[in-house]
Amino acid sequence: MVLRQLAEENGLASQLTVSSAAATREEIGNEVYPPMKRSLQSAGYVCRPHAARQMTRSDYGKWDYLIGMDEENMADMRRICGGDSDGKMSMLLDWAGKTGREIDDPWYTRDFDGVLRQIEEGCRGLLVHLSLLPR
Repeated sequence: MVLRQLAEENGLASQLTVSSAAATREEIGNEVYPPMKRSLQSAGYVCRPHAARQMTRSDYGKWDYLIGMDEENMADMRRICGGDSDGKMSMLLDWAGKTGREIDDPWYTRDFDGVLRQIEEGCRGLLVHLSLLPR
């Protein structure tokens, strides 16, 4: 949602296809967690209807980048995809120059605004890497 809206706001929507998939089954069919949704909306993000879908092995062949939030996501993604032979997988904050740093889990920290800032930082870094945004 954040990456998609940043792309739209910068006139880049036609240059980028974004999809979201869960690495575990806990959130399948669920909408955005209400406290996170409040943080997103207060920051100006439009929370369109959304239901999580399960990542599949075929996603590896469909996408150029597969991005996780933390090491647990990464392990699940590698398991689902049978590894990362093409080096497509990364953590979101890698794109912000914070290699190996995880996005904080707001379920435990309760800092939804701080987590949103981390997500925005990683998404902007990815758009810069793709040469879609200036440094």
